[in-house]
Amino acid sequence: MGHGRTTLRTSAVGVVSAALIAGTVVGLAPAAQAASSVRFVDITGDGGIVLKANVVTPAGADGSHSYPLIVLPTSWGLPQVEYLAQAQKLADSGYVVLTYNVRGFWQSGGEIEVAGPPDIADASKVIDWALANTPADPRHIGMAGVSYGAGISLLAAAHDKRIKAVAALSGWADLIDSIYSGRTQHVQAGALLDGAGIITGRESPELREIFDNFYASNLTKEQEMVDWGRKRSAATYVDQLNRNGAAVLMANAWGDTVFPANSYADFYEKLTVPKRLEMRPGDHATAELTGLFGLPNDVWTDTGRWFDHYLKGADNGIDREQPVQLKSRSAGGYEGYPDWKSVGATRTKLALAGSTTIHANIDSGADGGIVFLSSILDQVAQLPPVASIPLLPRRWAAVWQSERYGAAQQVRGTATLHTTLTPTKESGTLIAYLYDVGPLGFGKLVTNAPYTWHGRTPGEPFDVNLDLFSTAYDVPAGHRLALVVDTVDPLYIEHNPSGAQLTFSSPPDDPSYVSVPVREQ
Repeated sequence: MGHGRTTLRTSAVGVVSAALIAGTVVGLAPAAQAASSVRFVDITGDGGIVLKANVVTPAGADGSHSYPLIVLPTSWGLPQVEYLAQAQKLADSGYVVLTYNVRGFWQSGGEIEVAGPPDIADASKVIDWALANTPADPRHIGMAGVSYGAGISLLAAAHDKRIKAVAALSGWADLIDSIYSGRTQHVQAGALLDGAGIITGRESPELREIFDNFYASNLTKEQEMVDWGRKRSAATYVDQLNRNGAAVLMANAWGDTVFPANSYADFYEKLTVPKRLEMRPGDHATAELTGLFGLPNDVWTDTGRWFDHYLKGADNGIDREQPVQLKSRSAGGYEGYPDWKSVGATRTKLALAGSTTIHANIDSGADGGIVFLSSILDQVAQLPPVASIPLLPRRWAAVWQSERYGAAQQVRGTATLHTTLTPTKESGTLIAYLYDVGPLGFGKLVTNAPYTWHGRTPGEPFDVNLDLFSTAYDVPAGHRLALVVDTVDPLYIEHNPSGAQLTFSSPPDDPSYVSVPVREQ
């Protein structure tokens, strides 16, 4: 079995590396005259393991003067050539760039630690090596990465004061709130990470146990899992990050099914350092993807501008722009805001009147789609998951709709659900969906989120307060908003016992509603 995995990993690295290198050659063809040099090196990481890395230095670097350093840890499951196109572009603009394969993946040593203490120690070891073996300037050091590399970069900046700027692209700030939000396992996202880790790396026994308990819904190990995740979350170290002072750029996609946008938005508000938050259409790491092949890409362009200003001192204006930049999933260009709170400052409420009972354990037909595929379709063709709202079976789905809007509603930010729930069993799961419903009754998914409870008294009502995943979506004039609640979604593990029923009510002294943030027009 181990030999089979090794063979598969070796074959996979060849395929992925060839694709990235081929894309790099194509993407950089017009700039073939660039002469930055690339060399592949071994770096000793924490505990003596070997980290496979590559270094790209500016053309003509002869040791007579130093250059700002940018360190790029690889994404989960990708090889060290992942950033080669961007590394060459950065080197051509005057940076020493060092990319390394994080421990536990591909040819690097060690086991997958999921941004644990050994990974953070590795980042500092890599910086040490670069300062000793390249013309890197110790006063101007940055870190950046996509996904796993983003998380490690944020954590490293909280632990290593030498890091002066960070670009965290499609990463996480709170690991538990990302894959266990609403106390619900995001099973497709978890399985995707698990599968990639098995194929391309070596999972530690601790990680294997975390995944097994995650799938099994082992509540006796829930607090251990939460503690494990908190240790690997930049949100835990936000005070350290603020004290160290690194300038932080964070970018994510509205439809990220691995690390939903809410985590970054909440974390952004707690930062007191120079900061910028960018949100675009897409799924996990898809907004950055074309840039990995050397093609024009907004995320990587702004990453370069960020480093140029905070590592080189370039007066390129990025510090004077509105620091929160959003692009709607529907159409149009970027919108600037002074902070995240301003994004959803204006709100409209959809009342959830009456009393509605649904039966659990059956998928009503409303769901959040398929990990990656659905949000990519939304990104490239504006085709999010759809459902026929009139045809949803009311036995298994609760449905509330607004009146038709006379003007377009530009949903921006985080919608929140408040309701009173009375279950017939002590445990359960619900999934809330917000739809844009057209004249024919077809609903396009605007956002969703799961919610799970345990240990409740059957027949006793309790309040549910749920933040749906943050988004930017334009509801056309003449359309409605609809809230749909059911109990099964392929994206999540549900906890509804057989025969369970859920009753939603709206007491006069505590009415139920969905609060939807809209942009002032």
